[in-house]
Amino acid sequence: MSRNIKDKFTEQLFEAILMLEDKEECYNFFQDIATIGEIKALGQRLEVARMLKEGYTYDHIVDETGVSTATISRVKRSLEYGEDGYNLILSRFNQNKD
Repeated sequence: MSRNIKDKFTEQLFEAILMLEDKEECYNFFQDIATIGEIKALGQRLEVARMLKEGYTYDHIVDETGVSTATISRVKRSLEYGEDGYNLILSRFNQNKD
């Protein structure tokens, strides 16, 4: 379980996120709480995870997303040794496509 991030502030943040009811509320909340760059970086990491799961090469991922190979490596490490958060969301995305 979430090794180093669990504290009262993170708990409050996650409770707030769970209270959001739709995509528009997500946009509004995240634009207030984070910079555009931070939000876009999170989105890019999710796309990197999706592309890695689909077998794309690092070069292709760099070309498509603009992220560094270091970011790709970090995402890959999370996919392999992390808390399974990426895998959970990616599997739910796939379920929603069917």
